[in-house]
Amino acid sequence: MLKSFLFPALIAATIISGCNSSPKNAETSAGADISRAEMLRKKILGGDTTGVLVVAHRGDWRYAPENSLAAIRHSIDIGVDIVELDLQLTKDSVLMVMHDSRLERTTTGKGRVGEWTLDSLRTLKLKNGAGIRTIHSLPTLEEAMLAAKGRVLVNLDKADRYFDLLMPVLEKTGTTEQVIMKGQRPAGEVDSLYGDYLDKVIYMPVVKLDKPEAPQLMEGYMTQLKPAAYELCYGNDSTVAFPRSLKEQLQGKALIWYNTLWDTQCGGHDDDRALTDPDAAYGFLIDSLGARIIQTDRAELLLDYLRSRSLHD
Repeated sequence: MLKSFLFPALIAATIISGCNSSPKNAETSAGADISRAEMLRKKILGGDTTGVLVVAHRGDWRYAPENSLAAIRHSIDIGVDIVELDLQLTKDSVLMVMHDSRLERTTTGKGRVGEWTLDSLRTLKLKNGAGIRTIHSLPTLEEAMLAAKGRVLVNLDKADRYFDLLMPVLEKTGTTEQVIMKGQRPAGEVDSLYGDYLDKVIYMPVVKLDKPEAPQLMEGYMTQLKPAAYELCYGNDSTVAFPRSLKEQLQGKALIWYNTLWDTQCGGHDDDRALTDPDAAYGFLIDSLGARIIQTDRAELLLDYLRSRSLHD
């Protein structure tokens, strides 16, 4: 039931080189037609630590409106490996790609997404990061997954609220195995609630390491679920001992994901710090804490840094 959590020998034997190889070369060496998304999935499930995967938060919102098709496509064009997207549900039960439950901040509409039908939402335009109306429209989940199909993995944030509505869309678009889903439930609840889906999507626990229950949660995940990756968070370097110890505990067992969106998610080693000292930000997370997946609001900055260290193609 929990096949996506494991590092089976078969998957490990079929990993297609490291992050320094291009998708085209990977396809050639494999002797088969494999999409970039499939290659990236194999890297995660196989525990590939030869490079660092880049996640664009809300689809690289500095370039185009957050959660827009343009932001997804730009992320793909610059070489991002995973785009993080958010979901909301319309009045007529259509999944939309949007972060807020309300429309005001990111669109020209007002009120709650759940009070609008799909047809009515089609009349709105997205706003950019400065709150200015753009030419872009709100995408449905189906449209977003078709834009990403075969080209990039997709982290659907907080999507466990909509598992039963989500899966038919992924199956219809043929993108089920491109999806990463995360959550903070204990291991036993994850298995009982979502077990039927977890041999298809990649599921990773999110653990806030500063919380008292974090060691117990980690023990449950490591012994019961054995996920392919963990998203880890900690507030500041006064509590860095636990993150350091997990680097050793998870070596060869799972990949480590950190967010550099703001300082309290990564001990102060965030995107803002990377603007003046990328080694102290991204480099610390990679070298000292074992990060092999980093979610950022500055995808191009992170990609440039990784390429300078031969950690990304």
